[in-house]
Amino acid sequence: MLSCALLSCALLLAACRGGTTQHADSNATPTTAGANVAATPAATKEAGGATKGGDKLTLKLTSAAFEEGGMIPAKYTCDGDNVSPPLAWSGVPENARTLALVADDPDAPRGTWVHWVVYQIPATEKGLPENVPARETLDGGARQGRNDFKNTGYGGPCPPSGTHRYFFRLYALDAEPNPPSGVSKEQLLKAIEGHVVAEGQLMGRYQRSKP
Repeated sequence: MLSCALLSCALLLAACRGGTTQHADSNATPTTAGANVAATPAATKEAGGATKGGDKLTLKLTSAAFEEGGMIPAKYTCDGDNVSPPLAWSGVPENARTLALVADDPDAPRGTWVHWVVYQIPATEKGLPENVPARETLDGGARQGRNDFKNTGYGGPCPPSGTHRYFFRLYALDAEPNPPSGVSKEQLLKAIEGHVVAEGQLMGRYQRSKP
């Protein structure tokens, strides 16, 4: 009888200890109710050519006139016809309502120089043609603001010296901003703040030929 009682006690003590035992080599963090567990999503390819990294979408912006990082032909500068280059894009997300475009030169001697401001471009558009008219309202409803030459529409590269970079930045928006006529880049960027669902850029270079 005594040996049976001792055996029962031993079995009961082992069961209690086994219920609280953890593996010493486990590095996993237990999940508890209310704990914030977040995984970092990997970049994925979206329909239409957009790239998604987390919640950010990247538009693909190209030009038939020059490649990314390439030289902009003189035709699109103050040394030529000074007309806007053709642009094409893809990857506009379904929730975009309008698009906006800004072109500027961060290498200007007095600070970034704005060359083009366009907004309220319909989200269904796939690009802008060469030589966009220099007027405030375009066919299809898009509108143009003022550049740093104090003109409406496009003003081409005209660097005083050296090779400058010219960034064309496209924004897909979940809203239809309606800033005042003659809007500047700064005013437009303020108006679209918090509404950018995707963006992309194209950079070209230009250097004026010496006389």
